Amino acid sequence: MSSINMSNVAVSFPLYHSESRSLKKAVFAAASGRLGKDEKKRVVVEALRHVSFSLQTGDRLGLVGSNGAGKTTLLRTLAGIYEPVDGRISINGKVTALLDPGQGMNPELTGRENIRLRGLFDRLSPRQISQLEEDVAEFAELDQFLDLPVRTYSSGMVVRLGFGLATSIKPQILLMDEWLMAGDANFMDKAKQRLETMVKGAEILVLSSHSPNIILQWCNRVIWMDKGTVKMDSTPQEVLSSYLSPEQYAEANDMLALRGLTVTM
Repeated sequence: MSSINMSNVAVSFPLYHSESRSLKKAVFAAASGRLGKDEKKRVVVEALRHVSFSLQTGDRLGLVGSNGAGKTTLLRTLAGIYEPVDGRISINGKVTALLDPGQGMNPELTGRENIRLRGLFDRLSPRQISQLEEDVAEFAELDQFLDLPVRTYSSGMVVRLGFGLATSIKPQILLMDEWLMAGDANFMDKAKQRLETMVKGAEILVLSSHSPNIILQWCNRVIWMDKGTVKMDSTPQEVLSSYLSPEQYAEANDMLALRGLTVTM
């Protein structure tokens, strides 16, 4: 049985004012009331503040909120990319994080070499690695580019390879950011069934999305993030009816009805 427990988790990043990007972060953080000081008296941006929740097998959690609300930081913290400065995280189960199209890929290696490297990382047998290579190659349709360095790929080619790799292995805990819902229409038509199969096969899903249709269709629980904190934690219907305007919420429900889909409960 997979599970996630976050207890009073806080994540902050120190500001280095000599860098223009940090100055922009400082202005944003000051405007949103998210500046603080750490134990070394450094000025920090408080990206997450006292976030707590628990998930069990069967949970499908959606994350909503404006840009900069803390959704991606929360996903990256669950993935182990960011380390909390306070609080505790306990995860039981293998985590698959789909947060960046090129994550885990070495741009100097070929697409084929990156596929094999992923197989070795996941401790697959030589036979399983060969099957993985065939599956990803067939899906990505990169042809001769599969034997060229990834740094020579276009952004669309990187997405296809990254998507193929990310969705080739059944996860226990699936962390997913908005990028998987992006891409050209032809790509998404092909990828839709593959992605939905992966989502249904996961024991736990944590999904950040700006699409109310996706949230209503795939999630049975939603957390509304605001300024690094949990503003609301409830059913998709209760959270989205508060988060969206009445017109947007009605439109999302109508869209699902037109597609013959039902809301996940």
